[in-house]
Amino acid sequence: MQMNLQGIIPILRIFDERKAKEFYMDYLGFKLDWEHRYEQDFPLYIQISMGNIKLHLSEHHGDCSPGSAIRIEVNGIEELHKRLIGKQYSYSRPGLEETPWQSKEICVIDPFANKIIFYEDLIQEL
Repeated sequence: MQMNLQGIIPILRIFDERKAKEFYMDYLGFKLDWEHRYEQDFPLYIQISMGNIKLHLSEHHGDCSPGSAIRIEVNGIEELHKRLIGKQYSYSRPGLEETPWQSKEICVIDPFANKIIFYEDLIQEL
C-alpha cells in the first residue's frame, strides 16, 4: 500500500473558552464539531470546522504556543469580507488587501494573538 498524506489540522492555543467560541464560532462562522476535557475543571480541547477546514483549539499549555499564524485558502473572499464586516464585531474590522504576490487577503487576530489569514489567489492556474 502506498502512503498518502490526507490533510492537516492546525492546533491553536486558547486561554478562555467563552472568548474562543465568540471569536471562532459567532464571528468567523466555524461550527463546533466536538469538545473534550479529561475532567470538569481541566483544560478544554475542541475541534471546529467550516467547509473542509478543521481547526483544533487547545487550552493545554504543552500543545502549542500562542501567536501562531495560519493561512486558509478561500473562494469568494469578498463575500467573506462583507460577512465579517457586517457582524459589527467589536474587536475586529479587517480590511481586504490586494497583495504584491497576486492574492487578496483578510487578516484577523484572535483574542490569543493567533493570526488567521484568509486568502484568494488572483492568478488562475492553467
